[in-house]
Order: sequence, then structure tokens, then C-alpha cells
Amino acid sequence: MNPVPGHFVPLAAEDLSLFGRDVWWLVVLKAAFCFAFLMVTVLVSIVWERKVVAWMQLRIGPNRHGPWGMLQSLADGVKLMLKEDVVVKRADKVVYVLAPIVAAIPAFMAIAVIPFGPPGNEISIFGQRTTMQLTDLPIAVLYILAVASVGIYGIVLAGWSSGSTYPLLGGLRSCAQMISYEIAMGAAFASVFLYSGSMSTSAIVEAQADRWYIVLLPVSFLIYIVTMVGETNRAPFDMPESEGDLVGGFNTEYSSIKFAMFMLAEYVNMVTVSAVATTLFLGGWRAPAPISTYWEGANHGWWPLLWFVIKVQLLLFFFIWLRGTLPRVRYDQLMKLGWKVLIPVSVVWLMLVATVRALRNERYEFGDIVLYVGGGVVAVLLLSLVVDLFRDRKEKAGAARQSGAQPQGEVFDPMEGGFPVPPKPGQQAAPVPRRRPRTDRELIASGGANADSDREEG
Repeated sequence: MNPVPGHFVPLAAEDLSLFGRDVWWLVVLKAAFCFAFLMVTVLVSIVWERKVVAWMQLRIGPNRHGPWGMLQSLADGVKLMLKEDVVVKRADKVVYVLAPIVAAIPAFMAIAVIPFGPPGNEISIFGQRTTMQLTDLPIAVLYILAVASVGIYGIVLAGWSSGSTYPLLGGLRSCAQMISYEIAMGAAFASVFLYSGSMSTSAIVEAQADRWYIVLLPVSFLIYIVTMVGETNRAPFDMPESEGDLVGGFNTEYSSIKFAMFMLAEYVNMVTVSAVATTLFLGGWRAPAPISTYWEGANHGWWPLLWFVIKVQLLLFFFIWLRGTLPRVRYDQLMKLGWKVLIPVSVVWLMLVATVRALRNERYEFGDIVLYVGGGVVAVLLLSLVVDLFRDRKEKAGAARQSGAQPQGEVFDPMEGGFPVPPKPGQQAAPVPRRRPRTDRELIASGGANADSDREEG
């Protein structure tokens, strides 16, 4: 079929000429604002988390330090700084001390390319017109991925350098978790690149002027939401610091300010991934549709900073909601979700998005695109159904041959090799000898008194 003209949306063009022209003191001021924004958001988030979880679980939250307990996180920080700083004897001291720094510094670096407002000279600071963003890059999202990957080394090195078993296991879990979930995260980002035509954060927000990518790319948004919880090691994916089986995981042997830096890195990472989700899928600094429709000035001046902060706080509330609602998953469930669910789904979704974008670039109509893509999805589903049917028959035939070759009821010792093994088809474990009760007792149902049974026992 020849392509017919349709509604074609050109790819976003990168215009980064406004960045890199600020005077030196304005760059320093912007960097200080980014640092202060992260620190203040972390302090508020800690108090908010404790209060929200207490409300969800019908407990009393912090209510002593400051009005309504609002200074509780500040008091916790002062307490940690004043505690005794212990260095374990068997630790590799250089790596042991550097690990919290390696975990904390990259967490602050990603905010440098997050836009807080429009790319134009919308605001004036001490008479200087400037953009509401520290800097931008043609590959800004790849920079965020690279920085997030470096930060995980702090946790891995902390577990290795502590010279203890539990921190080592926590560091290994964190490393495996990062590898499992960053692949799906990168595929979710690739879908955004295909639709926006750019890796620049400011260009991606500009490309969402008509519709946010949470509407156009809902599967990518859901995949990123799951992977960002796994990347930050938050519940229900907090396996690297699982106190149930690893005492505290990678930070077991840490105390005082070094322990505080690990906690700071976790909460800063929460803010960073929430800001990235806001930028890539929730329109960034743009006001929601009802407000921006009836108020032209909603996306100009200092107002975009308000909409950005509100969206970030809503995503932080989502983190808190998960922690107060879901239990911790098992480690095998964590790996299965990453490798067998998220990665295949993200790759298939990326292929669909690439196909749709290619057809849009060839100016095919929307109905033809739906027909082609829907036909391809139906063909893949039918093929997988046929494969499953034949595989099920093959497994049943193999089980029947194995059960026929081996006599039913064969007794075997599951501890013969030194560790327990499950029985094979047709095998039965030896019965466990149990001591018979001294007297056969009668089971009495709950309810009124049973005088007959009481009289018989008497």
C-alpha cells in the first residue's frame, strides 16, 4: 500500500544554545539550589514517610521534635553525626571509608540535567535572565543512566570491604539487582527517545506539549516505575538490606556519619528517579491539562517549579505507599520478575513502539498502523499458543515414559547425598516415624459445651 498523508508530527529538534552562557556566579547559585532542593526534599520526605506509614498502620508518628514533629529527620541527622564512628578490624579501611562517598556523590549529580522550567530565559535572578536548569546535554538521559550505575558501586564496595558475611551478601544482591533492572529501564528510556527524537531532557519535555508520554507510552511508564523501585532498593525490593536474613545487609558494619551517608544516598536517589519519571513521562514542569487549558501563564515564570515539585512529591508518596502496603518479596521472585517479565515485556514493547514510529514517519494513517501492529501482535500470540500446546504434549509424553520405566511407589532417601532433594516422578519419600499419642482425643467443635464428650472423658 502506498503511504497516504496523515497527521505527521516531526521529531523534536535539539536547541541547547541557551545553556552554557551563564556567568560563573549564576552557575554556582544554580548548583547550590540543586543541592539545597535535594537536601530539603530528603528532610521532608523522611518525616513524611514516618508520618504516612504511621497513619497507614494506625501508629503514632514523630510528634516531639519541632512543631508536629517536623524536625524529626533533622534530629536524626544530628544524632547520627554525634554517634561513635566505629571501623571494624577486618575491614579494608580505605575502601570501607570511600564506599559511602561513592554511593552518595553520584546521587546528587543526576539532578544537574533535570529541567525545573522552560528552556527560554523565563526568570530573572539578580538582573540576569536565565533558564530554570543547571545544564543540558544532547545525551542527558544517558548521563543519568551512567551516574546511576556508578552509584551502585558504593553499595557493592561497602559489602566487600566490611570483611563480614552479611554485608557481602547484601552487596552481591544489590549488584545482581542493578544488572537485572537496568536493562528494562534502558528499554523504557529507548521508547521515549523514539517518540521525542532526542535524549535531551529539555527537548523531551518540549515534545510533551500536546500529550504526556504516560498517555502515549503507558507500558514504558509502568516498567520504569517498577525498575526505579528496584534501583533504589526500596520495599518491596529492599533485598540488599533485608534485616530478616541479612541483619542490615551492606550497611551492617557501618555507624555514625558513614551510615547516614548511605541513608542520604537512598533518599536522594528516590528524589532523583522521581524527577526523571516526571521529566520523561509526566510532562516535566508543565501544568496539568485543566490548569494549562484555562490559564496561559501556568507554564511561564516561576509557576513551572510548583508543578514540578508537586509531581515529584506525588511519586515520593507512591514510594511510601508501597513500603506501608507490600511485604518484601523473595529473592528468587525478584530475579524472576526482572529477567522473565520486565526484560521480555520491555523489549517487545520497544519493538512495537519502533514499528509505530517508522510507520508514522512514512506518513501512514492511524487506522493502517493499528491494523499492521494489531495483526503482528495476534500472529505472535497465535504462534506462542501453538508452541505451548506442543511443549505441553511433549512434557506429558516424557512424564508418561518416565513413570512407565520406573515402578510406582519406589521409596528413596531424600538425604542420601548429604542434602535434601525432591522426589522424581514415581518416587516416594520414606514415611516419617511419629510417636502415637498416649490417648486418642476427641476433636470438640467450637460453640457450646459438649456435655456428652466431657462425661466420657471423665
